[in-house]
Amino acid sequence: MPRYAPNRMPTDVKRRYFELLREGLMGAAAAREVGVSTSCGSLWFIDAGSMLVPDPGPICPRFLTQDDRIAIADGLHAKQPVKEIAASIGKSLSTVYREIERNRKPDGRYQPWWAHNQALLRRGRPKEEKIRSHEPLRTLVREKLTEKWSPQQVSRFLARSFGNDPAMRASPETIYRALFAGLLGFKDARLRTGRTRRKKQRRGVPQPNKIKNMTLIHQRPLEVNDRTQPGHWEGDCATRSCTNLSGLTDWRGG
Repeated sequence: MPRYAPNRMPTDVKRRYFELLREGLMGAAAAREVGVSTSCGSLWFIDAGSMLVPDPGPICPRFLTQDDRIAIADGLHAKQPVKEIAASIGKSLSTVYREIERNRKPDGRYQPWWAHNQALLRRGRPKEEKIRSHEPLRTLVREKLTEKWSPQQVSRFLARSFGNDPAMRASPETIYRALFAGLLGFKDARLRTGRTRRKKQRRGVPQPNKIKNMTLIHQRPLEVNDRTQPGHWEGDCATRSCTNLSGLTDWRGG
């Protein structure tokens, strides 16, 4: 494999070359289109990992795009602080740090097309469940659940005990999914609550009223607050009755 050599062509030329490859053009045709030699285009392609994974586009704003990764690479080449790079692309500092550490090449360089290919490969679905494919992890998680540990406790234990082994790490969501899918056994490993099905999450959704079609206090008509009609002061009567009873109790006690 040829050694890496910095190329003085603008980044836009390189971006257009890889866009043409994704559109289906051959390497020689794409190189001729952007005005570089075929061997130069071949070196770009080899340096990017000798492959181009189909890019369906961002599925969520929090994911980095190809242009974001190009901006990160340009910032690193210009020796800009990571904080400034993150601000320029509108991402958090931790996101850019993780991107650089996760998707740099084995030789330590951050190559944006290589990084984008690696991210697309990891994003591909469907994938085999991590707990299904890794027997030691599955055994350890099953043992901890049998000891009445929660998935959050198991996940933190794995992070502390196997910090340098990604294969022995599992998030609480991964454990929940494996548990309810039956990968950990229906009898031995289960939650402390005894649930065998997932509890519906209602984050951000208000709880329904216990009484159907109940009128809230702030929705009462004005005449109710005025208490000018019979039947609108039952609450006051009940309150006064309780007050009288309490006063009577105090008098008897005195």
